[in-house]
Amino acid sequence: MKVAMFVTCLVDNFFPQVAESMVRILNHCGVAVEFPEGQTCCGQPAFNSGYADEARAVARTLLDSFTDADYVVSPSGSCTGMIHHYYPQLFQDDPTLLEESQLLAGKTYEFSQFLVNILGVKDLGAVFEERVTYHASCHGSRLLGVKDEPLILLDHVRGMEFVDLPHRNDCCGFGGTFAVKMPDISAAMVSEKVEHVLETKAQVLVGTDMGCLMNIGGRLRHQHHSIRVMHIAELLHEGMVQGGVLR
Repeated sequence: MKVAMFVTCLVDNFFPQVAESMVRILNHCGVAVEFPEGQTCCGQPAFNSGYADEARAVARTLLDSFTDADYVVSPSGSCTGMIHHYYPQLFQDDPTLLEESQLLAGKTYEFSQFLVNILGVKDLGAVFEERVTYHASCHGSRLLGVKDEPLILLDHVRGMEFVDLPHRNDCCGFGGTFAVKMPDISAAMVSEKVEHVLETKAQVLVGTDMGCLMNIGGRLRHQHHSIRVMHIAELLHEGMVQGGVLR
């Protein structure tokens, strides 16, 4: 099994520990992970802003980078959703690139989706003795249909007190370029999301997409709240260390 990591812009530039956690978990599961250095952005910011030609040019780098991989795994439902749903649209006028984009979409998975549905992994032996709540990202849950997989993994973490987040499926207000174009609406949405997080009295907020977590975490810090914000790969990795599964 040749597995390549699609690291995404946010993780590569701001949250490298998420990628490191993901690789360590996959290695523990017997999966060797490659990192094609030619990969860049998935093209989503340009595509969402109406710059199809620019998005297409950037997307070509991923088609080239992941040609030889059996599977491509990403820590982002948003970027994975871009590949699944919009690459065929970007390349619809070029039969060769359309076929390549469809092949890439067919082998690209969000991290929790790959663990549960492809590897059949549910219990990683993690121990995490804190009160945790979970935010369901829009693109991961709605665009990809990744709904149960993160919860299955969290359900098998020992010692964790899980509390459901009120309105957890509501958007946090980030939405990529939406937060830039509509800052007042975005700020109101993330403020409401933070109120719901605080209602849970959780010590940790976990999710599957760093765009959302960066947005919510930023508002929490702005309001001087000490709730930890973690990608699910980080939480699972930390729990595996605590459980003695990993060093």
